[in-house]
Amino acid sequence: MQKKFTFINESFDCDLCGHSNVPAEQTCRNHCSECLHSLHVDKNPGDRAEDCGGILEPVGVEMERGELKNLIFRCQKCGQKRKNRLALDDNREKALDLAKKQAERLARGLE
Repeated sequence: MQKKFTFINESFDCDLCGHSNVPAEQTCRNHCSECLHSLHVDKNPGDRAEDCGGILEPVGVEMERGELKNLIFRCQKCGQKRKNRLALDDNREKALDLAKKQAERLARGLE
């Protein structure tokens, strides 16, 4: 049976905003903690097997018990959607702004 999760939690500089990201405390870092963008490089978390390489733009959030839990991404190149757990040091203001925009789209029937 193929492993579905490869643990990779390393420092990196964001290709989009240049922010220096440190390893996450309670999960694997796969997106920039400042601009919240990521790169479409995984088929399964951490495997680096995806050839797309597009920019994963944060487009929404998932809530659990009234708290932000996951970021939802859409690849700007291929359109695929992904999600990843919000890290403790992620930019909460930007995540809350995503939640607000997502609610506005839902209210207008755009999602």
